[in-house]
Amino acid sequence: MMPASLIKLFIAASATAPVASGGTVTTSVLPAVFRFVATVTAPMIAGGVTTIPAAGFVNDNGDAITVLPAPPVNGYLNVYVNGMMQEANLTSLTTASLVINTVDIPVGAPVVLEVADFSNTTSTITTPPVISVPDIDIIV
Repeated sequence: MMPASLIKLFIAASATAPVASGGTVTTSVLPAVFRFVATVTAPMIAGGVTTIPAAGFVNDNGDAITVLPAPPVNGYLNVYVNGMMQEANLTSLTTASLVINTVDIPVGAPVVLEVADFSNTTSTITTPPVISVPDIDIIV
């Protein structure tokens, strides 16, 4: 005698993916970009690092500054020494100074600090999209 066989329910189905159409997204990006220039002096090179105080920099207009921007959370900063971009891990920025982890910068070399902050970015859906309902066919 043969054991009873198990009969399983079989269902096949096909479906189409929902489609979104229409809709309007408005994105506003208002970056704040700052550039500063300093000239390295001998007192800046000490203790294994080169520290340029905020007061050592001038802005794009040539005006002296007293405070540097804070490092941006949503942005980046670039440091150029004598026209060459430096690796990010060689520098640290505070509102009081820029520290470059080397003493191999010659006195008189120009240092350019560029800070780009993209935190003033907004995105809104002004017209919601229309999303279709998927077609599902079940075949028994």
